[in-house]
Order: sequence, then C-alpha cells, then structure tokens
Amino acid sequence: MIVREKPGFWDLLTALRGSIVPRVVGPVALLCGVAVLIVALDRLTGLAPHLDGSSFAVFGIGLSLFLGFRNNAAYDRWWEARRLWGGLLADMRGLAREVEVFLADPALRKEVLRAALVFLHAHRLNLRRLSPQSPGQEGVADAIHPPDAALDRLNAVVASAHRAGALDGFGARALSARLGSMALQQAGCERIANSPLPFVYSLLIYRTTYLYCLLLPFALIGTTGWMTPVFVAVVAYMFLGLAEVTEELSHPFATSLNGIALDAICRAAEISLAPHLDEAPPPPLQPVHHYLS
Repeated sequence: MIVREKPGFWDLLTALRGSIVPRVVGPVALLCGVAVLIVALDRLTGLAPHLDGSSFAVFGIGLSLFLGFRNNAAYDRWWEARRLWGGLLADMRGLAREVEVFLADPALRKEVLRAALVFLHAHRLNLRRLSPQSPGQEGVADAIHPPDAALDRLNAVVASAHRAGALDGFGARALSARLGSMALQQAGCERIANSPLPFVYSLLIYRTTYLYCLLLPFALIGTTGWMTPVFVAVVAYMFLGLAEVTEELSHPFATSLNGIALDAICRAAEISLAPHLDEAPPPPLQPVHHYLS
C-alpha cells in the first residue's frame, strides 16, 4: 500500500506511483481522440448531431450512483480485510502472553509461538496466491491448504502439552479459544479472497462509462467547440479512474500499490513475539518509494 504524507501542489499534479493514471491513460486518450474526430466532423461537414445536454445530466447521475455503490462495496471489502488482519495481529500478541502464563516449559512456549508464526505466513502466502515453498513453511508447504495444516500443527502442540500434563485444563481452554479466534479471522479473509464482487457490476459500469463518454461530445460541441476533447478527457479520467480504483480495492490482499501491507503486519507480529522467543526483534518494514508491502 502507498504510505506518504499529503502531497504538495506539484506532487499532486505529477505523482504517478499509487495513482490510477497509468491504467486509464490509454482509454482516456482513445476517448479524447474520438472526441477530436467528432469535433472535426462537425466543423468540416456540419453532419455531427447536436444533442441536448439535459439528458446527459440524468445519464451522469445514474452512472455516478452505480460507481458510488461499487466504490462503497469495494472499500467495505478492503476495510473488513484490514480489520481481520488487525484481529490476527492482536491474537498473536494475546497468544504470546497466554503461553507465558499457562506453559511453564520455555521450549514448549517457543514451539507454540514459532508454529503460530508459520501459520501467519502461510495464511499471507495463501491469500496472495504465492508459492508456499518458502523458508519457515517446512511441513505445511506440501499440504492442500497450508494455513489449515499450520493451524492444525499448532493445535496438535497444544493438545500434546495438555495430555502430557504440561498444560492444565483452564489453560488448554484459553489457548483453544485463542486458536478458534485465529481460525475465525482466517475464514473471514478467505471469504473475501474467494468471493469477488459480481462480474455484472464491472460489466455494467464499464459499458455505461464508455457509452457516456462516447456520446458526450455530441452534447458539448455546440458550446465548447475544440475544447470538447478536453472536457471528455476530464470526465473519462474521473469515471474510469474511479472504476479502476474500486477494482483494485476489491482485491485487498493483492500485491498492488493499494493492497493491504500484509508483509508489514507479519513483521509487526514477529517483532511482538521476539521477546517471548528470546530473540532480537527484526526491524520494522519501511516503505520503499512510498510503497509498503
């Protein structure tokens, strides 16, 4: 995700990283070119029809409502995903404190926490559709569902400690509840990742946007003349840009510039658990060119 202070006036005009400009510049240029041809046709032959602008106002209101609905739905997905990962981070910190209370054996405590970190990273890789064949994923990388395998392995460590008498019944119940909370956050993330916004919304919005921008010059040429392509470009940038933003936000776990910084959240968990593992905490991840992965 992009992390930066409010840009100054010049940065506001020129910043491309994190903006939607690279993705819409082609379609906007195409629509602007069509508007130029329509104005030229009107000036040279007078054959271009002049339409009433009031009908386009109604058309624009309807399109704005479609875009607003989809933007709200996409942002709700993004924000819910961030809340779920915030809950996972809180669960990791809570687990670290609970094993300090309920498990007297330091080696057993470290085994539980390392297994929890394996689960967290397996969950991140699974959501991003990345290969689980990475350091720390030994024993779960070949599973059909690595995050579930990692959580099952963590549960097995807790169950074994309880059966061996290293964990009393109250402690086992508390840790089981914590693992249940982690599983609930995991399922919520997978629900978002595996249930995209209905395709019909994207189809309707993009078709309507292109239709609106292609017809708009006929309503403007009578009053704006050769400035018509400029107005078409502005309108196209606004509508297509918002459509692309909602498309990106609807996939919150992707490695896009506006995706959630899962690597940074996992690093925050490693920093929080390091004192409980008697290890030096790693440094927090920092944005690179305003991008935090």
